[in-house]
Amino acid sequence: MDPAVLREDMVDSLEHEAKAALDDERVALAMRDVPREAFVPEGHAAYADRATEVDGTTVLAPSTAARLLDALDAREGDSVLVVGSGVGYTAAVLAEIAGPENVHAVDIDRNMVYTARSNLERAGFGGVLVDRRDGSRGLPEYAPFDRVLVEAAAVRPPRALLEQLAEDGRLAMPVGAGGQTLSAFDPDGEPIERVCPVAFRPLLIEGQQPGRLERNRTEREDREFAERDARRRAGWEQEWIDWDAGR
Repeated sequence: MDPAVLREDMVDSLEHEAKAALDDERVALAMRDVPREAFVPEGHAAYADRATEVDGTTVLAPSTAARLLDALDAREGDSVLVVGSGVGYTAAVLAEIAGPENVHAVDIDRNMVYTARSNLERAGFGGVLVDRRDGSRGLPEYAPFDRVLVEAAAVRPPRALLEQLAEDGRLAMPVGAGGQTLSAFDPDGEPIERVCPVAFRPLLIEGQQPGRLERNRTEREDREFAERDARRRAGWEQEWIDWDAGR
């Protein structure tokens, strides 16, 4: 079946009162346009309303993604940060709404960064910036952001992400220690809206493993590797190194 028809059916079902997962017309229009099959390469399964495992990460079910995006309330021209890019689908929907040049995404898993970049390029959203970062620290060099979407759970919104919000900005994420609730927050960390119960994986911080054999090096390990390599050099090659930097 034509993927465009499948997208229409998917969004119609999300808007239907039986699911009531999608109210925002901007999100609905964007989800009708973004080719989900570029991010979930399983034929018709790309449009089934269920979570899917792709390359070791969970791709959100369309209804879950829709509720996240609804809670975020992104507008055209908004500067947006996505924490936990995954395969890049929600970043693509936001790029359709706000413009690819306005969307930035980070993921702690290097492999997922490469996957998201490739998928976004294939789907026509190559202008989205995707970088390997500790998501809890955000992307300060591109702040402030009008909207921050966190696709992982924490007890409360990370302070660094709140500080990177614009004055009238909005952050959406699942919060809670036991049960989680999809919520939206203002820059002071005060809840604006509590949407629904959810169950997300926890937000990983630097040095934690995202379930792969190869793990990401921490900043300390990166520095130690650099120092070890520098000690093999001699003379002028060592003059640029500041051994005390970052300690």
